[in-house]
Amino acid sequence: MADDRPVPLDEYPIHQVPLSMKQVATGDRNAYDRCIFHLFDHEGRALLILGLGVYPNVGVIDAYATLRIGDTLHAVRASDALGDDRMNLSVGPLTITVEEPLRRLRLRCAADPHDPDSLSYDIAWTADFPALWEPHHIQRRGDRLSLEGRRFVQAGGCAGVIRVGGEEIPVTAGEWTATRDRSWGVRPIPGEERGRLEEEFGTEGFHWIWSPVRFDDRFLMVIAQEDADGHRSLNEATLVRNGARDRQLGWPQADITYRSGTRHPERAVIHLTDPDDRKSLELGVEVLASLPLAVGAGYPPADDWQHGTWQGRGWTDRRDYDLSDPSAHPRAAYGVIDHAARFTLGGQTGYGIFEHGSFGRHDPSGFTGFDSVAP
Repeated sequence: MADDRPVPLDEYPIHQVPLSMKQVATGDRNAYDRCIFHLFDHEGRALLILGLGVYPNVGVIDAYATLRIGDTLHAVRASDALGDDRMNLSVGPLTITVEEPLRRLRLRCAADPHDPDSLSYDIAWTADFPALWEPHHIQRRGDRLSLEGRRFVQAGGCAGVIRVGGEEIPVTAGEWTATRDRSWGVRPIPGEERGRLEEEFGTEGFHWIWSPVRFDDRFLMVIAQEDADGHRSLNEATLVRNGARDRQLGWPQADITYRSGTRHPERAVIHLTDPDDRKSLELGVEVLASLPLAVGAGYPPADDWQHGTWQGRGWTDRRDYDLSDPSAHPRAAYGVIDHAARFTLGGQTGYGIFEHGSFGRHDPSGFTGFDSVAP
């Protein structure tokens, strides 16, 4: 029998609907609430991506951490039954502690007690800029709502240590950049049978850029989502500065240089617009390191584990992936890839993430179908 007793969060006046805080206002099995962190050094030697999510209507909490060094991807994944204490952001060896909301968080991964060389870390994440709301994100398949997300993004610094393979990697403030994204709502998770709407309203193409960039005195967020014909369904170019009003920098247009024979970006120029004099601004992008979210991190079309899937109680998985041969992970090219990058804007140099996914037809880029690549 289900336990319908109140949970600790029900003590606080934070309710939005007449339900317990352990319940969400929708019966959609795809309801979710999760986060992602990106941390990397400014030379691109190490790229750490980690996150945690809860899926209330399937009763699952899970988390992951993936670290790329050279051509090796070290991954830790954990999953368990979702409990009543939603303030406890911990699954297996992976823990996120909110020390001061929107200001300070602590990120930890315990080593495997049977393998002292396995991935572990203890890192303090500190915000340098206020959190920024992203545009309300909605997608439909025919008349069915398939995705609705509320999200905020934030940039900051980090300090601590990463250990893996007998090596200790210092995470040094000023030499590393850290960003994070928090989102909640409804987002597809595996396990649902495909119906008519999924069959008849499948996408011909998807083109995506999501790019949080930290400069010394400002933070820039760029988002663009386009359909096969270039129709834009999501758009953002906002500059955040402490003590000043956010500035909107127009309709971002990206010129991406892809590696020949692929859709892997090597560099890009994103064209923005200064609202004062309407002059063009150029955001230069130089890719330093890349990590496909479909390998190890649980994002589709991963085939060994995906978010929100029931793995049983107390499930933990650790493994390493060889990224030197792209053909070893052919499905990764049809998912989103996160690139640690160096950015330039108006004579300043900054660092951030150039998250990009392009698959299927995209007329503005000259891609004609799922097998189409750069010349």
